[in-house]
Amino acid sequence: MISGSKTWLLLCGLTLSLCANASAPEEAATARALVASLGRPAPARTPFAEARFMKMLDQPLVVSGELSWLGGDRLERRVEHPNREVSTIADGEVSQEREGREPRRFSLKRAPQLQILLDSFVAMLGGDATRLEQAFTIQYSGDDARRWTLALTPRDPKLVRTVSRIEIDGAGNEPHCMRMQEADGDLAVDLLGPLAAKMPATPTRDALAALCRGG
Repeated sequence: MISGSKTWLLLCGLTLSLCANASAPEEAATARALVASLGRPAPARTPFAEARFMKMLDQPLVVSGELSWLGGDRLERRVEHPNREVSTIADGEVSQEREGREPRRFSLKRAPQLQILLDSFVAMLGGDATRLEQAFTIQYSGDDARRWTLALTPRDPKLVRTVSRIEIDGAGNEPHCMRMQEADGDLAVDLLGPLAAKMPATPTRDALAALCRGG
């Protein structure tokens, strides 16, 4: 994340429920098995590298560091490059600490993107599929048991006006990539785990989409 609620994405969202147009019972069973395989005990940490594409900028903003689920509704995003920054969600509050600046705190209610992150990340690593079912509809696709994609759409019409879609790509029981498409056209792409080390020096949307689906 560069700064503020609009830049924190991370990492990932799952649910046992499929959206209305997901037809086959075997598809639902595959999704349930996938969700079960992704659960992790807290604290769960993963490296990340994020490229954020914004209409107002000619080049994407790129940061890297570590994402952590600390248990319950506690998330931490630690940026190491290019500048140090720590953002935490806990007890309905967001706190941010950046080098050379005063710490900042604000209510999670002011940050719909972070609420989406909280729901999706806790559901994935904590195995709380019911929570995600209440917050999102989901489309599942996969060529085989090794590679899969989950697409999340917020159920709340107000949130859809902020974040229109989230796509998570993975293989086996590991998520590799998360793409958050915002309603205003901005896009944030997070490479997760070992894939984070493959962030190009000058990323493009197409290059990252190919990396996510093939990584």
